[in-house]
Amino acid sequence: MPIENYSPNLIQFLKASAKSPNQSFFTRAAQHQNQLTKPPGSLGKLEALATQLASLQESKSPKIENILIRIFAADHGVVDEGVSAFPQAVTAEMIKNFSAGGAAITVLAKSLGADFGVINLGTVLPLPQLEKVIDKRIDAGTKNFCKEAAMTESQLETALLAGRDLILQANKQTAPDIFIGGEMGIGNTTSASALACAILKQPASSLVGKGTGIDDAGIKRKIAAVERALTLHNSAVASPLSSLQALGGFEIAGLVGATLACAQEGIPIMVDGFISTVATLVAVEINPNIRPWLFFSHCSAEAGHASVLKYLNADALLNLNMRLGEASGAAVAVPLLKMACDLHNNMATFDQAGVSH
Repeated sequence: MPIENYSPNLIQFLKASAKSPNQSFFTRAAQHQNQLTKPPGSLGKLEALATQLASLQESKSPKIENILIRIFAADHGVVDEGVSAFPQAVTAEMIKNFSAGGAAITVLAKSLGADFGVINLGTVLPLPQLEKVIDKRIDAGTKNFCKEAAMTESQLETALLAGRDLILQANKQTAPDIFIGGEMGIGNTTSASALACAILKQPASSLVGKGTGIDDAGIKRKIAAVERALTLHNSAVASPLSSLQALGGFEIAGLVGATLACAQEGIPIMVDGFISTVATLVAVEINPNIRPWLFFSHCSAEAGHASVLKYLNADALLNLNMRLGEASGAAVAVPLLKMACDLHNNMATFDQAGVSH
């Protein structure tokens, strides 16, 4: 469906311009890098990270101190097609684990001193009130997109605006230096794969991977499910927004909304793995001028991730064969940004050190 058919409130949000990087601060940061006691370019990507952050933060001393991590969670109707190695109940169980601090990302968030939280946009199983979890359930998971659209227009709008509102509130309260969005939802690699196929115009066999660790028979079922969905929704996947409605998940749509809002509010984003990168892909397709605000943390072991990164012309910082999701790869990459800032801000110049150059 064309974007013009959605509500004026949603259209205004989706079309709002991202803040532009400050070229003056970029130039000054690049000049400063060349004055530090090292051969020009010898710190490689760390130099580029610092200069990019300086332009985004409009600061001669870029910093990564206030880190915001939010996990978007929801279930997927396509699980009925046998595409996951784990039962759907795991989504709700993992939200409890996030709340209790026992998940990989909660350990990493604590290590980083990050502001961590979860937003439940649609688990099949209702949950009691939990610490660090916001309940915004839209429905008991999406519909099975092999049979019908994953969500309605109204549900898509609710999920997108939930992501936006989360960022607007956080920016007012804490003004984060960087945002990391993660996801949790059994079946969501199937949804992300279908979205990637629709946008990249590639066959399911080239982008579908093991996800939670399914066997060869499971991968065949997963490829078949994506192929059926793409055929069923062929007319709907003409635009990124209608593709998201037909094939996406509530948590993926929430990530799209959060990504767009960050760029509009001037908050840099560290993108996580395959599913988060596909959400970013959708966001960039909707509003291309958000691209300068994106840092890409790693290339995961999930089959389609490298293709999506290539399409976005994204140079991932790490390649650790990770495929966990839930913002873990992005959290691991954040110290690189912190060190890039420390080097930029604290190294001596040739003149300060009395070193010839």
